Amino acid sequence: MKNYRLYLFDFDYTLVNSESAILKCFHIALEKTGWPQRNDEEIRRTIGLPMLDAIKEIIQSQDEGKARAFLDVYKLEADRYMTAGTHFFPHTLTTLRALREKNAKIGIISSKTRHRIQEKFDIDGVSELIDRIIGSDDVIAHKPAPEGILKALDYFQISKDQVLYTGDSYVDAGAAQNAGVDFAAVTTGTTSAEVFQTYPHVKIMQDIQELMD
Repeated sequence: MKNYRLYLFDFDYTLVNSESAILKCFHIALEKTGWPQRNDEEIRRTIGLPMLDAIKEIIQSQDEGKARAFLDVYKLEADRYMTAGTHFFPHTLTTLRALREKNAKIGIISSKTRHRIQEKFDIDGVSELIDRIIGSDDVIAHKPAPEGILKALDYFQISKDQVLYTGDSYVDAGAAQNAGVDFAAVTTGTTSAEVFQTYPHVKIMQDIQELMD
């Protein structure tokens, strides 16, 4: 795999594992709002989706108002539990540092809010590893729409052929395809290698450190 000038990443299930915190926040929010509980696997399958889409799937309602009301309750729980329950995968920081040593620029394109992602990097004292974060609050159209990736290209002023986007979900693969940039898949999320084979990709990895192979 060639060296790129800009490496863009998804956040949840790509750089970090926040599964336990997400499950906890959903279960508490479901209890507080009176919606029926869902099992952990049903919730896991929504991780990485735009938040309102995930909520609609969890509550099994397409009502925008009800989803936003649920989100208000969820956010209060996320303020308490999310960052503390989010952990970098074992090889995330070493991989980001290795990319830094190659003078690459690094950005994050995520369906999570920018401040929540920044908070994790700040608390762990590694904010210097990221040049730009584009979160759900920075775009109108969420993945698989290409808006977040295109905003990053505009910010860094780097051509598409010099960019690699890495993610764990089919929505990441779709976003890279729609943006016209190379994609590397990592199977640390809930999307299988077989699904990724149906999308354009330069690599399918079991671990993010394979970017350095």
